[in-house]
Amino acid sequence: MPFDFALDHPAQDSRKLSGLSNYLDGLSAENSVANYYVQCGAIVLHRRWRGRAGEIDLVARDETGFIFVEVKKARTHSDAAQHLSRAQLTRICASADDYLGTHGHSLMSNVRIDLATVDGTGQIETVPNISLF
Repeated sequence: MPFDFALDHPAQDSRKLSGLSNYLDGLSAENSVANYYVQCGAIVLHRRWRGRAGEIDLVARDETGFIFVEVKKARTHSDAAQHLSRAQLTRICASADDYLGTHGHSLMSNVRIDLATVDGTGQIETVPNISLF
């Protein structure tokens, strides 16, 4: 007698597991990068801060000012860096402005946007003060 119900398709289960794995890898990378910034003397103010324009992975502050950090993880640092698009960087800049405004800081505050990449071995590299150009 055949079953009269459908089981989840194995490909759907595989995609769900892959999505969960990617999410957990991203969280792990962000935690590692947050710890790195703390070891460098920064204070991590927020993780995954969401503004009107989008999300900022880490908001930190050190003696020089605010640091907005985008974290990318891939097999190599080069691969990770290539995942940052111009459109995404534009959204991060808009979110940084939103953050300063909603937290009562001047838009003239000293700010930088860093790219932190994490490779497949967990090594961290940072590119401080990235720009749209």
